[in-house]
Amino acid sequence: MISISLCMIVKNEEEVLGRCLESVGPVADEIIILDTGSTDRTKEIARQFTDKVYDFTWQGDFAAARNAAFLKATKEFWLWLDADDVLPKAEQEKLLALKKRLTVLDVDVVMMQYATSFDEAGNPTFRFRRERLIKNIHRPVWEGRVHEVVAPFGKILHEDITVYHKKLRVADPDRNLNIYRDMEAKGQSFSARELYYFGRELFYHRLWQEATERFEAFLRRKDGWLPDQLEACRLRSAAFDELGEEEKALEALLEGLKLSVPRGELCCALGYHFLQQNRLAEAIFWYEAAFRTKLDKNFGGFVQEECYHYLPAIQLCLCYDRQGNWKEAQKWNDVAKSFRPQSDAVKWNEAYFAKKRKEEETICIVTE
Repeated sequence: MISISLCMIVKNEEEVLGRCLESVGPVADEIIILDTGSTDRTKEIARQFTDKVYDFTWQGDFAAARNAAFLKATKEFWLWLDADDVLPKAEQEKLLALKKRLTVLDVDVVMMQYATSFDEAGNPTFRFRRERLIKNIHRPVWEGRVHEVVAPFGKILHEDITVYHKKLRVADPDRNLNIYRDMEAKGQSFSARELYYFGRELFYHRLWQEATERFEAFLRRKDGWLPDQLEACRLRSAAFDELGEEEKALEALLEGLKLSVPRGELCCALGYHFLQQNRLAEAIFWYEAAFRTKLDKNFGGFVQEECYHYLPAIQLCLCYDRQGNWKEAQKWNDVAKSFRPQSDAVKWNEAYFAKKRKEEETICIVTE
């Protein structure tokens, strides 16, 4: 059995830190908390779980902070979490079982799922793989001032264990973008990964033109990661849509087709592109392709799980109804319901189709 040091960096997390530490407490043999300047009860709450609470002067560099936390650890493996992460009971039991069966010779890095969006029932709808459990090699391993990462090394194990990211609020929505702006202003070089995430930050700040430019610069690089390249094509297309440049939006998606067998996310994006133009046959083709595509949870990059079942089904309902084939549309709504029975869209459609059936019955009675 291995020993684990939980290493965290925190600031003003009094609302969520206790929840996080309670959920992971049974797994950790040691808890390291690095506080980067809290002005609330964060450190007081942390000390209820550990006496290893340290102050760290924030340098605008997440990798530096995480490395500092890791280097205070004394156990065989590092485990990292953010304060608003939670390890549900079932996932905690999986991690405990993994801890008991591993030795330091078995693995260097354990990749786990990270779920960041959820449906009405609390089921993950958006997740991706992260390096979560890392052998303590007594040297810095984190890279990147923001959206920091550990480059996997040695023996890598993929486990079906999911950490839930349950954010209650956004502390500083401009923080990450400001770090990238500072890097740019200082003439610092960007890795391919940093350039990609710079584009994402610009995109989510609705700076559409700049986002397309950063994504294009990233896609020109030869050292980009395929999952990031695919997502860059999709987001670049969405930014062009916002700019009203439909042809460039389609071209960006077609670039994605050149990179790999199309995944559900790209198929849904193509379906939406054609749906917006009321080209229903093409939209149906791509949404049906998305529904047929097999979800690969080990893909590594961002995975929008609904693009493989619920989303194409609910959109096919819309497409067929616009074609005037409401009975086929109703079938697809039933399919969507099987994945998300509490969906507001599904409920609205059920009322709509009930009205359509009643109208048809009334017509039949009058005809007879």
